[in-house]
Amino acid sequence: MNISQKSSGRKFSRIRAENLTVFFLVLTVLLAVSAALSLIFGSTGADFSNAVAQFLRKEYSGADFRILFYLRLPRVIAAGLAGSALAVSGVIIQAVLSNPMAAPNVIGVNSGAGLAAAITIALYPYALTLLPFVSFAGALAACLLIYAISVKTNASKLTITLVGIAVASVLNAGINTIKVLFPDSVYDADIFMIGGFSGVTFGKILPAGIVILIGLTAAICLSKDTDILGLGESSAASLGLNIRLIRFILLITASALAGAAVSFAGLLGFVGLLVPHIMRKFVGNKHILLIPASALTGSILVIICDLFSRVAFAPFEIPVGIVLSFIGGIFFICLVLFTKKDGIV
Repeated sequence: MNISQKSSGRKFSRIRAENLTVFFLVLTVLLAVSAALSLIFGSTGADFSNAVAQFLRKEYSGADFRILFYLRLPRVIAAGLAGSALAVSGVIIQAVLSNPMAAPNVIGVNSGAGLAAAITIALYPYALTLLPFVSFAGALAACLLIYAISVKTNASKLTITLVGIAVASVLNAGINTIKVLFPDSVYDADIFMIGGFSGVTFGKILPAGIVILIGLTAAICLSKDTDILGLGESSAASLGLNIRLIRFILLITASALAGAAVSFAGLLGFVGLLVPHIMRKFVGNKHILLIPASALTGSILVIICDLFSRVAFAPFEIPVGIVLSFIGGIFFICLVLFTKKDGIV
């Protein structure tokens, strides 16, 4: 029995079809509000209205303008892109592996992207534009490894998760090795391992943002095939679905999304696990609804957590990955308890 079938047997309230438009409108408004708040507030004092006035007067050298447009705006965009990419990557990986506890950070996809990025930074520090593509390759390699193990051994969902955690541990050890061997090149590796947006610029997020937008579009276009895949191999094959090809394309899409996010956000955790589970409670398992709902919610979650990380201890700042780890860790423990009770793992 796959994840969709198991989820459908549970008793929870979903949004009615006639209210879905209102639901997505609310998510869009929440995203706009969270982005606006993240622009207005921060760890350093800046007058938002004065920054806008300086922009209108073309006074681009003003302090308020520079803080708003060169520090806060790139962070908001980066947080939104990373949140949506990791959330949708989690949706896809859970569908492909039929595992409700699979997520980019849990099974080592993020760590694969992180190791590839760390090696590139250490050996080719001036090739930063290649990071999204190198990170994609690392994420894809980790994703294919976990998928190959699951197919080869016909392992249970819990076993796949444990194998993924072991693979992530090995890959994280590789990142730490790079940190030791190339301390000057990977000077901000500690923040990278935790995940955060300190120092992010438009130049860093532009190539990754293009990859993420393409990946999100591909995920939505493949939503019908993803639904069919969730029916089980025999049913999907009877409906004419090329299972191997669709799974491979979906894994490429998930890896591209996770790798691009890791290239500028570092190893943010739990977004791809937490958001899909929450959204299934509201919109169900149809991926044409689940994917955009997860993308919007992932953006909202990461933007709000980044805002909290900047203002909670101002003028000091903590990496957003720490905030997400607190939230995600508690959620993961609850998830394990409830899924074990329901017999899913």
